[in-house]
Amino acid sequence: MPLPIEDYALIGDCHTAALVGRDGSIDWLCLPTFHSPACFAALLGTPENGRWQIAPTSRIRQVERRYRPGTLILETDFETDDGVVTLIDFMPPRSQEPDLVRIVRGRRGSVKVRTELIMRFDYGSIVPWVRRTETGLYAVAGPDSLYLDSDIELHGENLHTCGEFKIDAGEEKKFVLMWHPSHESRAESIDADCTLDASERWWQTWSRRCTYDGPWKELVLRSLITLKALTYAPTGGIVAAATTSLPECIGGERNWDYRLCWLRDATFALYALMLGGFTDEAKAWRQWLLRAVAGKPEQLNIMYGLAGERRLTEIELPWLPGYENSSPVRSGNAAWRQFQLDVFGEVCDALHVARRLGIPQDQDVWAIECELGNYLETKWREPDEGIWEIRGPRQNFVHSKMMAWVAFDRLAKCVERFGLEGPVARWRAIRDEIHAEVCNRGYDRQQNAFVQVYDGSELDASLLMMPMVGFLPPSDPRVQGTVAAIARELVTDGFVARYRSDSHVDGLPPGEGAFLPCTFWLADNLAAMGRRDEAEQIFERLAHLANDVGLLSEEYDPVAKRFLGNFPQAFTHVALVNAAFNLWRSSGPAQHRPEA
Repeated sequence: MPLPIEDYALIGDCHTAALVGRDGSIDWLCLPTFHSPACFAALLGTPENGRWQIAPTSRIRQVERRYRPGTLILETDFETDDGVVTLIDFMPPRSQEPDLVRIVRGRRGSVKVRTELIMRFDYGSIVPWVRRTETGLYAVAGPDSLYLDSDIELHGENLHTCGEFKIDAGEEKKFVLMWHPSHESRAESIDADCTLDASERWWQTWSRRCTYDGPWKELVLRSLITLKALTYAPTGGIVAAATTSLPECIGGERNWDYRLCWLRDATFALYALMLGGFTDEAKAWRQWLLRAVAGKPEQLNIMYGLAGERRLTEIELPWLPGYENSSPVRSGNAAWRQFQLDVFGEVCDALHVARRLGIPQDQDVWAIECELGNYLETKWREPDEGIWEIRGPRQNFVHSKMMAWVAFDRLAKCVERFGLEGPVARWRAIRDEIHAEVCNRGYDRQQNAFVQVYDGSELDASLLMMPMVGFLPPSDPRVQGTVAAIARELVTDGFVARYRSDSHVDGLPPGEGAFLPCTFWLADNLAAMGRRDEAEQIFERLAHLANDVGLLSEEYDPVAKRFLGNFPQAFTHVALVNAAFNLWRSSGPAQHRPEA
């Protein structure tokens, strides 16, 4: 059986990422970028498709792990019958090719340790050719090659690379795994101890820029570090998660590739980074956004690759069984072809927020926004696939129409606030028309709640964004009725579902966990309504849900009490940061964003 998702921690170098299990295994590592097919480890829970475990051979009594303060350096303590060893895992921030460093330190007694490395490329489908070197081994297959430098003698066993050693208190054994293109010469070896010190200084220097000083400081900083780790440094793009195909329902088919950048995250991410004190990252994200959306408005994607790639063809990988036999396993995401009205509002809002927060503007930014507005004038009445990327028929989603309202509202306010030139009277008129239509066709008077689609009755937690984007104030009885209905119908054990998955609106079999970002949005709404105690209770519940190293997934199963979905999830950590600011002071995103 694979480890539970919550038993993993993240390491990375702002180009690549790996997940390290509590048992000392690395079960997911993509090289050289998040979306590269050059996977050393293919998927959680499928060791024959790639894995690297370092762990004691004697009975393990206790495992404790932590990040070094303010860093992405993971330390795992194994207490055994024979003593205690610490496994240190990290990927040093880099300028060229990626390195993965693992250091075993003896703490007490004398402990026998085994390492087993299973190298596979192309999502586990290719076994590389391996030969020994003076310092370890070299593996190559097609465009990819790996060097492993090791302090111990290694040998082959059934296409695995293994080794055993004894480590006494005060001793160290070091392993450095280096990837590079197979047609290039090997990079110079690195000194593990010096690199460890340099990496710790780099992360701590970065972390000291954090401006949050509220009651959940450690958790907020960990979320911001996670966002930094999920940022592709060369372009500024923020991936939704480091993994693909971790299921939203165990054994089901809601298994998506999240190693991509979603426009829906734009404004939330800007607020989290700017309020957190990380202006450079916010600017880089805004620049990525501008490059990605450049082109004809009708060609706007809902998501892009790390460098703004548009064609994200979805394929299935049938040789992989999937996490706990949840299949299919996918690479790429077919939703890139979908039509979603909400992304127009999200882009216009993000660029407007960037102006309000003082991020310098390029000359062509306003031209891009105007083009988006001109196109949206002709499209906002059409049905779409909505924020949740349904794979059923297009519908008139209320959230989508609301975000179209946001687009025209922000365009008009750019003229009013910043003196930019545009057809402001026309934009105001369209804004008012959308608002009236949503309030008429998107509101169910019998439930006193806004609903998922026009003239429907199903609820949708995306409508918790209504007061957060300024469509209606939190004091409006219709907003309060919507929050009450969602709390009554979509909440299980304090956690919010996106919608009733058995409604078949998404064209998929029913069954998924509670959606953690929506649960944070519920806390935001309650705080904005003055129900601060209830909001803090929800936030504390979510804070306690974070695993032992402060990470959260996309979804949670409140019955089985386990994480679901891709991990760690940027959208969840962004929602955590913003909610913490909303509860800490009166100028958080929930107060600032609606003022526009």
